[in-house]
Amino acid sequence: MKDSHPAAGAPVKYAFSTNAFTKYRPEEAIAAIAQAGYDGVELMLDAPHLFPQHATPEDIRTIRSAAEKAGLAFSNCNAFTMSAVGDTWHPSWIEPDSGARHQRIRHTARALRIARDLGAPNISTEPGGPLPQGMDRNLAIDLFVEGIEEVLPVAEQTGVALLVEPEPGLVIERTEQYLQFADRIQHPNLGLNFDIGHFYCVGEDPAEAFSRLKHHARHVHLEDIAPSRQHRHLLPGTGGIDLPGVVDTITSAGYAGWITVELYPYQDAPYETACVALEYIRSHI
Repeated sequence: MKDSHPAAGAPVKYAFSTNAFTKYRPEEAIAAIAQAGYDGVELMLDAPHLFPQHATPEDIRTIRSAAEKAGLAFSNCNAFTMSAVGDTWHPSWIEPDSGARHQRIRHTARALRIARDLGAPNISTEPGGPLPQGMDRNLAIDLFVEGIEEVLPVAEQTGVALLVEPEPGLVIERTEQYLQFADRIQHPNLGLNFDIGHFYCVGEDPAEAFSRLKHHARHVHLEDIAPSRQHRHLLPGTGGIDLPGVVDTITSAGYAGWITVELYPYQDAPYETACVALEYIRSHI
């Protein structure tokens, strides 16, 4: 397998997420992403691809073999959604019910072990979920921190990084909020999944946000967003983000990891979408 964590000073490599390929088996998605010309793949750890609770050792071997055959490295394992048993945001780290919170914790621990078995450097997770009605924000942050602290020993044991991904409408959505969270936990296996479009959606300049968060960022998601800042992932070059400028800021800051193109709304034509996105990257970035 190709090196899944390029050395400092190396150029970034581009991957594509399988969450655009939900109408395909993960092996088919991996083969298509390789054919489109990417160096890496982000695997969705949810149905219909590889939900940790249901994954068998044979499932994991099959997917790792598919990536090796295709010549792709794993850029990330996306453990954000739990649609197999809930939905995009639930069960979250901050559910009022402790049983639901521990379901998220167990899911994340399993995801870390799967990432290790696949040879992936990190997994991404939600930033605390939507604030439940009537819950104080400070309590929500406390619950989130407690849950993350509970799973960090597994991250250390597996050697896989756990990356929090700020998202519009969830407990952590802005730069300052992530920095406040990071001040509460310092751990070598904890970091940030920097989604360019998410910071744009909440009214921030993604380039400025990255400049403030560069020491935490271990993986980057790339997509465009409409000038309205509505949270819907768009093909690069079709929205309002200065993606060439943002990526230039990211690389100039010394980031040499993976940038994964995440275009899950394009499930009707994922291969064509992957090709068009990479052509934009090659032509403009």
